[in-house]
Amino acid sequence: MKIKEITRYIEELAPLNYAEDFDNVGLLVGSYDSEVSGVLVTLDTLEETIDEAIAKKCNLIVSFHPIIFAGLKKLNGHSYVERVVLKAIKNDIAIYATHTALDNSKNGVSAKMCEVLGLKNTKILIPKKGIIKKLTTVVPTKNAVSLRNSLFEAGGGAIGNYEHSSFSTTGESTFKGNENSNPVLGEKEVLQIENEIQISILFEQKNEAKILQCLQTAHPYEEVAYEVVTIENVHQDIGMGMLGEFTEPMEEKDFLSYLKKTMQTACVRHSKLLHKKIKKVAVLGGAGSFAISDAKRAGADAYVSADFKYHEFFKAENDILLADIGHYESEQFTKNLLVDYLTKKFSNFAIVLSQKSTNPIYYI
Repeated sequence: MKIKEITRYIEELAPLNYAEDFDNVGLLVGSYDSEVSGVLVTLDTLEETIDEAIAKKCNLIVSFHPIIFAGLKKLNGHSYVERVVLKAIKNDIAIYATHTALDNSKNGVSAKMCEVLGLKNTKILIPKKGIIKKLTTVVPTKNAVSLRNSLFEAGGGAIGNYEHSSFSTTGESTFKGNENSNPVLGEKEVLQIENEIQISILFEQKNEAKILQCLQTAHPYEEVAYEVVTIENVHQDIGMGMLGEFTEPMEEKDFLSYLKKTMQTACVRHSKLLHKKIKKVAVLGGAGSFAISDAKRAGADAYVSADFKYHEFFKAENDILLADIGHYESEQFTKNLLVDYLTKKFSNFAIVLSQKSTNPIYYI
C-alpha cells in the first residue's frame, strides 16, 4: 500500500480544495509513492510525535494541524518546525495534514464535536461559497441523453440531497471547420447550421478534472465548445461550524458543567449568563470568534468554540452564551474521527491513535 492510496481515501472525506486559501494541507513531507508500514494519527506533529511514530513503526503521520504553515526559508534546526521536518526526513517519515479541509467537511471536526456533545438535527453553520461550478456545453440532439448521463456518472448534477440535476434548452449552432478539420457533421470549409441542445450542469469543484475529461471523451465533436464558471451559490453540506440541538434543553449552568466534563477541559471561559435554557447550540473547532455573528443569526442559544479575545465576549450582546473551551480541547476528538475512518478501509497495516497530548497550554 502506497501513501497516495491512503491520502486519496482521506481526500474523499476532506478534499484538499475544501481548505481555506491561507492554509497548507496535503502531503507536507515525503513521497506519495512510498510504501506504508503504519499510520500514526495525531492533532499536531512535534518532535515527540516523530519519536512515537518511530517507536510504533509508522512511517506516515496523519496530522490535523500542518507543521509547515508559513514558508520555510532554511532548515538548520533553529526552530521546532525545522527540527520536526529534519527528524521526519532523516527517519523517512511522511507527514500529511488535513486542517481546514477537514474543518469544512460535513463529517469533519465540527460534526465530531456535535457527536461528542450529543447534538441532533445538525447542519452546517457557515456554508462555503465558491465551491460549486457550472458547465455549459452544446451537443447534437441525438447525443444529448448519452452525454448527460456520462456527466452524471462523473459527479455532475449532484448537489445536496439531489442527483442527476441539469437544465437543457434547444438552439441553433453555426460552425465551419478549416481545411485541417474533421467534422462529425457536415463538411470541412462549409458553414454548418445545426439544431443542438445546450446542457448546463452543476458540480463540485473537486470533480472538475473528472468532469472535463468525461466531456472530452463522451462528446462526439472533434472540438468541444464549453464554458465553466464558478457560481456564488453556497454548498449546504460544505462549510465551517455546525448547528445542532439537544433533545431536552438544559439550564445554563448545567450546560456549562456538561460542556466542561464532556469536552474534557480544565476551564470554560464564557460570557454573561442570560438565565435562559440552552437547546440550540453552534460549534466550531479551533479559533472560531469569526463565527459569533453567524451563530447569533442562526438563533443558537450557545456557541462553543475557542480562542475568544477579551473584547469578543462583548459580541454576545445578551443574545447568546459564548463558551470558549480551549483550542486543543475543541479539536481533540478529531484524531479519533480519522482513526475510525481509516480503520474501516485499511486493515493490512496498523492505524495508530497517538497517545501523546500536544496541547501547549496548561492550567493551574
